[in-house]
Amino acid sequence: MAGKPPASDPVQDAPQVSAPQHAAVGLPAIAHALRISQQQMGVRRTALTLLRVNQPDGFDCPGCAWPEPDKPHTAEFCENGAKAVAEEATLRRVTPDFFAAHSVADLADRSGYWLGQQGRLTHPMYLAEGADHYEPVSWERAFDIVGEELTALDSPDEAVFYTSGRTSNEAAFLYQLFAREFGTNNLPDCSNMCHESSGSALTETIGIGKGSVLLEDLYKADLIIVAGQNPGTNHPRMLTALEQAKAGGTKIISINPLPEAGLERFKNPQTPRGLAGGGTALTDLFLQVRLGGDQALFRALNRLVLDTEGALDEDFIREHTHGFEEFARTARADDDWDETLRATGLTRAEIDRTLAMVLASKRTIVCWAMGLTQHKHSVPTIQEVVNFLLLRGNIGRPGAGVCPVRGHSNVQGDRTMGIFERPAPAFLDALEKEFGFAPPREHGLDVVRAIRALRDGQAKVFFAMGGNFVSATPDTDVTEAAMRRARLTVHVSTKLNRSHVITGARALILPTLGRTERDVQTGPDGAPAEQFVTVEDSMGMVHASRGRLAPAGPQLLSETAIVARLARRVLGAGSRTPWEEFARDYATIRDRIAHVIPGFEDFNTRVARPGGFALPHAPRDKRSFPTATGKANFTAAPVEYPTAPEGRLLLQTLRSHDQYNTTVYGLDDRYRGIKNGRRVVLVHPDDARERGLADGAYTDLVSEWTDGSERRAPGFRVVHYPTARGCAAAYYPETNVLIPLDHTADTSNTPAAKSIVIRLESPRED
Repeated sequence: MAGKPPASDPVQDAPQVSAPQHAAVGLPAIAHALRISQQQMGVRRTALTLLRVNQPDGFDCPGCAWPEPDKPHTAEFCENGAKAVAEEATLRRVTPDFFAAHSVADLADRSGYWLGQQGRLTHPMYLAEGADHYEPVSWERAFDIVGEELTALDSPDEAVFYTSGRTSNEAAFLYQLFAREFGTNNLPDCSNMCHESSGSALTETIGIGKGSVLLEDLYKADLIIVAGQNPGTNHPRMLTALEQAKAGGTKIISINPLPEAGLERFKNPQTPRGLAGGGTALTDLFLQVRLGGDQALFRALNRLVLDTEGALDEDFIREHTHGFEEFARTARADDDWDETLRATGLTRAEIDRTLAMVLASKRTIVCWAMGLTQHKHSVPTIQEVVNFLLLRGNIGRPGAGVCPVRGHSNVQGDRTMGIFERPAPAFLDALEKEFGFAPPREHGLDVVRAIRALRDGQAKVFFAMGGNFVSATPDTDVTEAAMRRARLTVHVSTKLNRSHVITGARALILPTLGRTERDVQTGPDGAPAEQFVTVEDSMGMVHASRGRLAPAGPQLLSETAIVARLARRVLGAGSRTPWEEFARDYATIRDRIAHVIPGFEDFNTRVARPGGFALPHAPRDKRSFPTATGKANFTAAPVEYPTAPEGRLLLQTLRSHDQYNTTVYGLDDRYRGIKNGRRVVLVHPDDARERGLADGAYTDLVSEWTDGSERRAPGFRVVHYPTARGCAAAYYPETNVLIPLDHTADTSNTPAAKSIVIRLESPRED
């Protein structure tokens, strides 16, 4: 039998701390994954479900977007993937009786961890204006409520349609189609908060906002640089790929303010050496960069490459790039080594050793994640990474290229399907030709601008396809107040989360199928017809996903069915889009995707093949760059890096190991030595001692801003930890309160959660 959810919130503010670990995975990871899985699913269901994860005839893991190998292992899942599957396939249920027993005010006082542990939602639930409890509602009445509010708006732009990354390609395509036929491009998504900086930088420099490598390229690389990324927690299956690369002679450089166990040593649970032996040391050189110092580091490397005879790929630069001369002048002018070492926190010897490894490599890949994308200067940082690769011809060559590692499964696919507030004119033209309506052309709202619009009363309906918007976004107090100003908030969800209890005047929770569950629709002939959906991984591979479990309850609808039925209710008989046909047969959606989006030609036939297919990528496939200049663009932005006044620290927010995005699976961070707590701040021992803070002391985190404002997150246990000097780290969403809504990256408008100036202050006596 599966375990019961906790009856009350456990204590979360008394963490126990031990030394951080220096190796990841191994037997402890297997034990932890199986323990959580069996608590949620039971023994038999655990075995049946986990063996279908990431298999050609199974379902795509609802966790990260790391690609599957051509021949997946029988157990092609990681510890955190098992946790994600267990939470979705849990036997725990949140029924109408649960909502009758708990008022919204009661639920709002619970932790996100407790809410998530209650189990799967089973019925559509409605919070009427002035009510204090959710009550069950029929699907037809739920669609009527949404329709009432949407059709009463003065403008379609008063509605916001948010998307989380786990939504399938089919549901995402219908969702953006509905929003645009309704009349708005207000389609913010979770990409706005994670890799928007990557997309902005790559679109300008190479012409496409996606990575340029496939999984097999990692095995061909001479050098892989992993910057601002913790794959041991966030993309654990990447460690297997890195281990395979190491076996072929690849060198690995890790760049991060924190040492991470997964990049130190990997104990592969699929090999005897990983289970019983010492595992594999992955990192050949660890560069403990200061927060936000990555642009300065890559600029220094680029300057050194420029000054090294024979280091440039001059043929590639001449034939395939634009702007080299201006970049070279700018880079050579940035020759203040004192400034470089101050910005990076590194020594000249470390940078010289890095250069030697770079020059020895003919094929180099740079991987990155949130550590590069969530700074004010993230876009020029990633552009400097592109400069670094262009200098030696490392784009469009096997074993080389840019590799932004996306987080949530299908976050990249959603964007490909048109979930974007700033759609390309060519996409809108294709949509208009295919469906016979004129899509809006004015750009819509991203996440930050959507919160502002809700705050200011300019947006009145908020509809979320998955996710936990309130906990994922910055400036918690402002965001929650903004949501409460809405006329209606709607969440399509599998499980309970904090966004369900921070509501507009009216609110709906619409329960949906998960990836693990069978999706059976009534076909054109009236007979049951099992459906499958598709997803796109972090490297542009598209493949099928088929759930096998019985749905958590008979009331659940698929995301695709929810969108199609809602669209018909809102748009009425005047819409010529065949919404009913789409809901019955997802193959008809894929046929229309094939007509609208390049690269999806003959979609249904190609996705039926095991492993699916790769989307075209002009820079990778033929060294063609669809930019304004027709070539790959060097850029010459000034070097920036965050600074902190005397006595202050730079804080980055991050995940614990028992966490995926805003979903908290448990209260431990095993690799960092944290147990039974989340309100911790990791500080270098010398920085802590200078402030008179012993390990185990409690402090408030107070963020300071140039306008004189401050924000406070109280009651954090100080943990002496080997961070970069002058830098600190703490978990989100607990620290989201510290980040003002307007503290965002230039160009991409991504919340800059990795560079927050804080002081550590004695807790207030409230």
